[in-house]
Amino acid sequence: MRYLIFLFVLFIGFGNPLYAQKKISLEDVQAFGTFREKKVEGLRSMNDGLHYTVLEEGSRIVKYSYKEGKKIATVFDLSTVDNAPISSFSAYEFSDDETKLLLTTKVEKIYRHSFTAEYFVWNSVTQELTELSAKGRQQLATFSPDGERVAFVRKNNLFVKSLKFGTESQVTFDGKKNEIINGAPDWVYEEEFAYNKAFSWSPDSKFLAFIRFDEREVNDFSMTMFRGEQPSLNENELYPSGYTFKYPKAGEKNSEVSAHVYDLKSKTTVEADLGTEKDIYVPRLKWTADAAELAIMRLNRRQNVLDVLLANPNTGDTRSFFTEKNNRYVAEEFLDDFIFLPDNDYFVVNSERNEYSHLYLYDRQGFLVKQLTDGAFDVTDFYGFDKKRKIFYYQAAKESAMRREVYYVSLDGKKQGKLSSAPGTSKAEFSSGFNYFINSCSSVENPLQVTLHDNTGKLLRVLEDNADLKAKLKEYNIPQKEFFEFETSEGILLNGWMIKPVDFDTSKKYPVVMTQYSGPNSQEVLDKWSVDWYHYLAQEGFVVACVDPRGTGARGEEFRKVTYMQLGKYESDDQVEAAKYLGSLPYVDKNNIAIWGWSYGGFMTLLSMEKGGDIFKAGIAVAPVTHYKFYDTVYTERYMRTPRENPDGYDENSPMANPSNITGRLLIVHGSADDNVHVQNTMEFTEKLVQAGVQFDMAIYTNRNHSIFGGNTRLHLYRKMTDFLKTQLK
Repeated sequence: MRYLIFLFVLFIGFGNPLYAQKKISLEDVQAFGTFREKKVEGLRSMNDGLHYTVLEEGSRIVKYSYKEGKKIATVFDLSTVDNAPISSFSAYEFSDDETKLLLTTKVEKIYRHSFTAEYFVWNSVTQELTELSAKGRQQLATFSPDGERVAFVRKNNLFVKSLKFGTESQVTFDGKKNEIINGAPDWVYEEEFAYNKAFSWSPDSKFLAFIRFDEREVNDFSMTMFRGEQPSLNENELYPSGYTFKYPKAGEKNSEVSAHVYDLKSKTTVEADLGTEKDIYVPRLKWTADAAELAIMRLNRRQNVLDVLLANPNTGDTRSFFTEKNNRYVAEEFLDDFIFLPDNDYFVVNSERNEYSHLYLYDRQGFLVKQLTDGAFDVTDFYGFDKKRKIFYYQAAKESAMRREVYYVSLDGKKQGKLSSAPGTSKAEFSSGFNYFINSCSSVENPLQVTLHDNTGKLLRVLEDNADLKAKLKEYNIPQKEFFEFETSEGILLNGWMIKPVDFDTSKKYPVVMTQYSGPNSQEVLDKWSVDWYHYLAQEGFVVACVDPRGTGARGEEFRKVTYMQLGKYESDDQVEAAKYLGSLPYVDKNNIAIWGWSYGGFMTLLSMEKGGDIFKAGIAVAPVTHYKFYDTVYTERYMRTPRENPDGYDENSPMANPSNITGRLLIVHGSADDNVHVQNTMEFTEKLVQAGVQFDMAIYTNRNHSIFGGNTRLHLYRKMTDFLKTQLK
């Protein structure tokens, strides 16, 4: 076996070890936010393309000049509003003409992306701040393009508020919890399609399109809620209550979805024709630029055929316009990177049809005009089209799978190049008109830098350099992250990173903690900045290492989709190979290697320990999936099809199949109110361990969801995991 190591070793760390005195505490990385990067919050480009706004201190919206970097004006200041009904806001949205603001306040989370809130509207012409609705909390409030109305969801129904007349109209009336949802996604759409809003205004403000979810046939899932603390559910002090919601597990029934268009003038609704097949997904609604038609994305249950239907908003009649097919599954990127260009003559798609994800240009009739990007790399985001200069802007992993850069290409292909210059992971936000862009970039050696550039990439100024954080880092002796790659016994080259103890001595042998996530199209080995628990562990004498296995992102479709129909197989094979490689290094104690992970990473911890046997002396699985029959339809079936179609793929790659093979000590952790990966996974798996005679440690966190946080919870969890590793790796 050949091992090739590339070390991006930085001999000058975050601080000079000769002078640094402080040690990182667990509180620093899990409670205090000592090493948290500053960002530019609430940034919005204004219509003129010459200015942008930012949210400052939760109470002011300030306008800046792109060209000069100077503060131009305060667009809105809550402290100047007489008898203001609110004291702060967490987000804002301009109306299209920028005369009104929609302010989001008093947010209460529902699931990962969804929340209810109280919204307020600021009218800069009349200088009035008014409550959007006094009839109850709202979701997803959104201005109509003409700024005259706001659509929102309340208690599963869709409403429209007229700002001119102050009247509130109800669009749907059949919404009911755990039965019918209008305009907001159900649980599985929200989680797996990143589908936050299931309605869309037409560009001319005449129509409101929305999705209706009928989840009456979806099976219920119930979680027991105890009294707990922070927050305390006092009503559950003696008798815990049950929280029940609709959750479609793999192979089970989904919501039946339908698409509708509401005509604001006639106050009538028509249903769009989605065809005769009812077992489908509708993951996006998008209007054509001229508002003449509604584009409805219809995805089959197997998720390998995506049709774009164009609907007449007056009649609901549809016609097939475009189809994307894949032998395995259509990538999620297609959903958001299917974009109608402003001139309405073209649209762009991001497709994997030639091994890598690339941009393709089509005309309005649905015929391919040209492939815009090409090469052995993945396009990871499409930023838009500058119609004046006829330039397309995008993000790609062109130089390395571990980095992201910002690029451009002209319509005729004669002009193309890179706009970002700093190494690391870059993400751009372009101004209206594409004269400027703001780039957010970090690397292992540099915390986040937010910089302003013109459209040639020329640096105009630095908006945030995290100078205070850099100064603070000099007070600490922080170990540095090094990248490496190695070749497995199957000839697969894998990327990884490693953090060694500050006082690293090549003559010593160190225990190793392997961290990973390993899920489809994910990446943990990225050139971006962090100081976290892994640096703390390295300070405490551990070598910490991470390897991205097969199935992870930015290395083309074949590498990404090799796990199809057998989630867990190749990823765990690669983690076992990574442990063997690490154990072969002269400074590693091969008898003291642990692996840990959260969610998919927890699933991978269990499988790797079963396959690796004595290679892993210990492991930690937090909120793990233990059999994919327990997980949701959209995610699981995308990669595995249904349990009926692929029983061996489900069973043979489940940790439930071989629990007795675990020889290392296992700590398994779960939140009792995890709505995503249910605690059922841990309960069923630990029963297998019990019956197999395998000893283990276990922690259940009361009323905590998949993220396991609240009050002292996160610090408690990381202290428990740290103590476990120190005890087991001796």
